[in-house]
Amino acid sequence: MAEKKGAPKSGGKNITVPSTAALRQQAVRGQAGGARPAGQQQAKQAAPAGKQGKIEIMASRQFTNWLADQNASLAFTTYQVGKVFLLGLREDRKISLYERTFNRCMGLYADKDSMYLSSLYQLWQFHNVLAPGQKRDGFDRLYVPQVSYITGDIDIHDIAIDKHGRIIFVNTLFCCLSTVSHTHSFAPVWEPKHISKLAAEDRCHLNGMAMENGSPKYVTSIGLSDAADGWREHRQDGGVIIDVESSEVVLSGLSMPHSPRMYRGKLYVLNSGTGYFGTVDVKSGKFEPIAFCPGYMRGLAFINDFAVIGMSKCRENRTFSGLDLDDNLTKRNVEPRCGVFVVDLNTGDLVQWVRLEGAVWEMYDVSVIPGVVRPMALGLRQEAIRRTISIGDPVKI
Repeated sequence: MAEKKGAPKSGGKNITVPSTAALRQQAVRGQAGGARPAGQQQAKQAAPAGKQGKIEIMASRQFTNWLADQNASLAFTTYQVGKVFLLGLREDRKISLYERTFNRCMGLYADKDSMYLSSLYQLWQFHNVLAPGQKRDGFDRLYVPQVSYITGDIDIHDIAIDKHGRIIFVNTLFCCLSTVSHTHSFAPVWEPKHISKLAAEDRCHLNGMAMENGSPKYVTSIGLSDAADGWREHRQDGGVIIDVESSEVVLSGLSMPHSPRMYRGKLYVLNSGTGYFGTVDVKSGKFEPIAFCPGYMRGLAFINDFAVIGMSKCRENRTFSGLDLDDNLTKRNVEPRCGVFVVDLNTGDLVQWVRLEGAVWEMYDVSVIPGVVRPMALGLRQEAIRRTISIGDPVKI
């Protein structure tokens, strides 16, 4: 396919992209309107209906202004319907929501140049193919899947890139941290000392990973069980945070903890079974709540003075039922919500939100992409994946 005339070139990269019609996605966009009462949604629009049904998005009235002020965009996953969403802003500051389908996508890592995504039995590596300053139909990033590692169905949760550029992920089925392999499903990196052997048994439901200085620092686990599926007996208060270097438990008594993160020298965690987001005093072994969030929390990212948290509705199944979260929601006379919520770290207030309704009620991971205003990505189901071709720098033989 011939290169489009006038396409920017940078660093020897020539970008060939499909026509506007081939690339255009039916994005969900906020609608301009007059003054509304504080807290009323800015937009309620339907995303294209698939086999799972219609998906609707609503946003708080000042969400688009907040996102513009941060000069960032968001990415989040829902394994329930197998979608990764890229949420940004159009030039008129209306919401742009771009979604791609990957079966049971969960773990997510995204930055301005790349994106990593786990799916049912693969770990995908995407790269942006637009040159600096180049846009396509108003999008300033085009993430294209370039590499897929076949891992098998090992229930990958959190994903990160270490200081050596290696992909590190939480291998929940085998209760260990792993990296990818060119010859095997995975290569173990670390396992908690209470696990007696690597077995495909999801013994403790290791799920979250916090990085510090480019290395795994802390992990979360639902319990310290060493038997197949044993973590389910410890959902109420058996959750722990483990120091990777020492393999010692630094905090116990949590309920379904997820998404530990280091930010500005502090350890944050989602105490998902209670609905509280907070910090961890590692020295005293105490959890210090910052905010109550009305939903089952998974996925945590930060930008400036804000935390961005993914939330799911509580469904009647044995994983979510019978937790303190149910009572805490009842006390506040509120129903659980699904979406992305923004917490002010200085006040603990939930200041902005994006809610998903309809076919989506569960989310897993969230990423903030600083410096990217309106991202898009290619999937595997559209013609665009055949016609989007990028040329790298010449290589000497």
